Amino acid sequence: MDVTKLRAWYWHKQGLDGSLKGTQPAEVLARTGWARSVGGVGPYLALFARAGTSREAADAAVQELEIHELPSARACTYVLPAADFALGLAVGRSHAGAEMKVAAKLGVTEKEIDKLCEAVLKALAEKALDPNEIREATGSASRSLGEEGKKKGLTTTLPLALGRLQSSAEIRRVPLNGRLDQQRYKYVLWKPSPLKGCKLSEEEAAVELAWRYFAWIGPAAVAEFQEFAGLGVKAAKAAVEPLKLEAMEPGSDRFMLPGDRAKLAAFKAPTDAHYALVTWVDSINLLRGDEKGMVDTEDLGHDYFEEKDHLSPIILDRGRLVGLWEFDSFAGKIVWFTFGKKNRDMEKAVERTEEYVREQLGDARSFSLDSPKSRAPRVEALRKLAHGR
Repeated sequence: MDVTKLRAWYWHKQGLDGSLKGTQPAEVLARTGWARSVGGVGPYLALFARAGTSREAADAAVQELEIHELPSARACTYVLPAADFALGLAVGRSHAGAEMKVAAKLGVTEKEIDKLCEAVLKALAEKALDPNEIREATGSASRSLGEEGKKKGLTTTLPLALGRLQSSAEIRRVPLNGRLDQQRYKYVLWKPSPLKGCKLSEEEAAVELAWRYFAWIGPAAVAEFQEFAGLGVKAAKAAVEPLKLEAMEPGSDRFMLPGDRAKLAAFKAPTDAHYALVTWVDSINLLRGDEKGMVDTEDLGHDYFEEKDHLSPIILDRGRLVGLWEFDSFAGKIVWFTFGKKNRDMEKAVERTEEYVREQLGDARSFSLDSPKSRAPRVEALRKLAHGR
C-alpha cells in the first residue's frame, strides 16, 4: 500500500481532514477514539483540530456529562463519550488492582479498604468534597503509609479507596474549575451509575473495545490493539476473532473491519495540503504508536529524532508528521519548526492554534508536570531549529 495514501486514510478516519467540523464533542470522540488525558491540553486540541470545538463548548460537554474523564484502557485516563462510559470502566477493571498489590506489601488489607470506601461514600452523601476534605471527613479510616509507602508512590490509603470507587462508578471526580487540563478535583457520588445494568464480562468488553479500535484506526496490527488495550496475546486474539477482520491486502499484518477494505481501495489521497496541530498523545499516533510511519524517511535522519523522548506537540499534513511546535507562554506565541519549507497555509494553521491556545486555554501543557519553566529548553531548541542553528 502506498504510504502517502495510507497516511491520508488514517488522517481521514481520524476526522482531521475537516469532515467533522462543527460536530459535537461526544460524537467526535465516538468516531475517532477516546482522548488520552495526562493533565495536559491533548483533549482540547483533539476536539479543536477535528471539529473546531471551543474550550467553552468542551467544558460544557463535561459539565453536562456528555463526555467525561475516566480510568479506561490499561487503567489509563481518557476522555470518553457518554455512550462508552460503561465500556471504558469495564475494560479498565482488570487493571484497577495494581496499586492494591503494592499496598498489600505495606500491610494494607482488603477489609481495611472496604471500610474506607464505606466511609468515603458516607462523606460524599451530602456534598462534593476534595481529597483533603474527604480525608478530614473520614478521620481515622484512612492512614499514612509512611516513608516506605512514599517510596512506592502511595503516601496514604485514601487514593486506593478513591480509585476503587471510581472504577466501580460509585463516585466520579469533577474538575474544580471545569477544565480538563488541570488536575485539581472534587469527588461526587455517581447516580445513576453508568454501570447499572451493565452485564459485560471481561471478554465481552474486550470484543467491544476491539470493534471500536479498528473502527477508529484500521488498518492496524493485532499487536497494536493488544498494546492499546493492555491485553495478553491470547486475550487480544480472542477479542478480535468475532470481528472477522480482513487483511488490508494479501500478506499484510494490518487488519480492517469487514467492508472497510473496499472503502480504503476506493479512497483517494487529497492533493492539497491540510494542516493540524495536535499533541503526541493524539489518537492518530497513540492508537498505533507508529511514530516512524508518520515521518518521511529523509526526515527520520534529522537530529531531532536522535533524542529518546519526543515531548513536543506535532504538526501533521494528511497524516504525515511535517513539524513540531511548543507554546511560549511568556511571549504568548507558538514556536515551531518544519522539516520542509514553510508555506502560508501552514502558517495560518499555526496562527489559528496559537490564537486558540492564547485566548481560550492560556497555555499548552503537554502533561500534568509540564510548565512554562520546564518547557523553556524545548521552546529554545525549536527556536534554534527554526532558525537553522
